[in-house]
Amino acid sequence: MGTRSIKEVAQLARVSVGTVSNVLNRPEIVSPATRERVFEAIRELGFVRNEVARHLRVGRSRTVGLVVLDVSNPFFADVAQGAEAVADEHDTMMMLCNSAADPDRERRHLDQLEQQRVLGVLITPVDAASPRLAQLTARGTPVVLVDSAATGMQCSVAVDDRLGGQVAAAHLIERGHRRIAFVGGPLSIKQVADRHAGASAAVSASAGEGAELVDFETTALGVAAGRAAGERLAALPGAERPTAALCANDLLALGFLQAMSLRGLKVPDDVAIVGYDDIDFAAAAAVPLSSVRQPRELLGRTAIELLLEEVSSPDEHRHRQVIFQPDLVVRESSKAIRRDA
Repeated sequence: MGTRSIKEVAQLARVSVGTVSNVLNRPEIVSPATRERVFEAIRELGFVRNEVARHLRVGRSRTVGLVVLDVSNPFFADVAQGAEAVADEHDTMMMLCNSAADPDRERRHLDQLEQQRVLGVLITPVDAASPRLAQLTARGTPVVLVDSAATGMQCSVAVDDRLGGQVAAAHLIERGHRRIAFVGGPLSIKQVADRHAGASAAVSASAGEGAELVDFETTALGVAAGRAAGERLAALPGAERPTAALCANDLLALGFLQAMSLRGLKVPDDVAIVGYDDIDFAAAAAVPLSSVRQPRELLGRTAIELLLEEVSSPDEHRHRQVIFQPDLVVRESSKAIRRDA
């Protein structure tokens, strides 16, 4: 059986197409008897309203796009969960897109979302200054940056990553570590660059104590990249090997921890580790990982609330840049004080 049309419903119910439309969209203006005839025809034919077409006729769909850098990272899954909870409360569907930190792939997602005439876009951009984001805004599609600060043309929600990197590095210095590896990359990703800048600031402030930051730049932010960085560190002669590692996210930290175990290095006795994001797997690791906690679901909830506010009251809306403060959660991977400092 093919898709039934509103015209067929009208014919079976012996009413006009306009009456069927009123029953579907403004049932209060149709008499109870007529409403029942129309609903009976709908049930008999198995008619399903084309919501996409209906919303496009009135201007916008009830869909919000969420574009993230890495859909496999639990951090973004938690952000999406927070955003989706608010979307559900407002009878709105959320479409999740994965850019994989690829500008071309991100652009294609944005093109498709604009063609679908979504209510708006939540995005963790590859480049917050991308002209495509400004173009979306100029054409009337609201954009909210997530986990990335905006320049003022859009709303944004983010965490002070520079502070997060600084707090994490300062913690390792306080524990007696003087040669600290920064594991993360590429540094073209602003969040990574900010975390690196914060760590550098903490090390510079402790330069009199002989602290230094050693870069182990990665080309990705996943477990495999962390494991490869750990192998590189473990292969260094003992005198050159950093005694601590600050990883730009928890997936890197988990891979780094695996490498330490495979190479027979003890955590935290030989190498201390601090991750970033505090995903659930951090606390559940073989050696529970210290990590800089971000309010992941709150980021998602706040972002979509700002977006829906702009959609519902565009004239009164004022763009806001919301910055949350990170918290360092100290666990076994960095808790010990280094005695040979």
